[in-house]
Amino acid sequence: MAKVRSSRWQALALLFLACAGGVQAAESASAPSAADSRWSRVPRLYGRITSHELGLVINTADPYSVAVGEYYAKRRGIAPEQILRVQLPSRASLTREEFNALDRTIRTHMPENVHGLALAWVRPYAVECNSLTSALGIGLQPDVCANSCAATRISPYTSYFGAKPWLVIGVRPTMQLAARSVPAAMAMIERGMASDHSLAAGAPEPAIAYLATTPDAARNVRERLFPPAGPVPGVAGLEIERVRSDALPPMRRTLIYQTGLIRVPAPLGGEWLPGALADHLTSAGGLLDKPVGEGQMNILDWIDAGATASYGAVSEPCNHLQKFPHPQMLIQAYAQGVSALEAYWHSVAWPAQGVFVGEPLAAPFAPLPSP
Repeated sequence: MAKVRSSRWQALALLFLACAGGVQAAESASAPSAADSRWSRVPRLYGRITSHELGLVINTADPYSVAVGEYYAKRRGIAPEQILRVQLPSRASLTREEFNALDRTIRTHMPENVHGLALAWVRPYAVECNSLTSALGIGLQPDVCANSCAATRISPYTSYFGAKPWLVIGVRPTMQLAARSVPAAMAMIERGMASDHSLAAGAPEPAIAYLATTPDAARNVRERLFPPAGPVPGVAGLEIERVRSDALPPMRRTLIYQTGLIRVPAPLGGEWLPGALADHLTSAGGLLDKPVGEGQMNILDWIDAGATASYGAVSEPCNHLQKFPHPQMLIQAYAQGVSALEAYWHSVAWPAQGVFVGEPLAAPFAPLPSP
């Protein structure tokens, strides 16, 4: 991963200035210490995407996709008119022509009430150097491939705070139901379902967001965005623990884990709560077909460990913070009751090269339905 320098706004509000269109280039800045860290204000989010607004795409040429897609449709009650069956090659990347055909088919088939997408497969996960989830969500950005370390287009989703993005801004946030096996994907789906409303009324013991500082200077850049340790303001039952990667405590009641390393120290076990989100800032975490233990850590390792959703890059992004989930936005958005799909998409200002994976509808802080 090549290193880039970042401007002063990163200390408090990288994503929120990006939402306002104020961030286009990066300059140097010193990282604040843990004692200097503080919470930034996050916009109020309204509503959330549920199974009634989620479209599901199944690749009939892929046995994994058929099994996982049909299981997901049944478990989440996805309406038949919100399910699209297509035939795609089972390889890492689609060509631009293959992507355009898929995009047209989805736009033609999906009802207007579908505001997010679930893709029931592991491969394909890219379109040339773009991620497939981003290309379907906000449009293909082919110019990225000329210089993958350059700035990319700001996601319009970062400045939209409702639950009808397709009708309002023409965006469908997208996530892949990706895991290393059908049983692993089914277990991930079950974790997502078990998470719903589970933390809405707090809990006897708080859920924990672990934010890990590492000695890897190029990949530890998010440390300057970490909030202070302790309770999350205004959220019952959620606390921040700031830790070091070389001295991790026993993991307990883990809801969020963010770090920056080529490989996260094994084991990744401990106690993962249903709906847990976990990611590491590195160059190639989103290469979903990379074998276990080869090269940089695969984000599917987080799913294997017990997380419910993750995010990683499919092409060299350099270490622009805008290309990775913003810790404060991710935590505070999720705590407002939106789904994993929405929280992750709200947290990435430049998602062109990043693939979102997991169970999209997981929503542990979603309010309990009225009787």
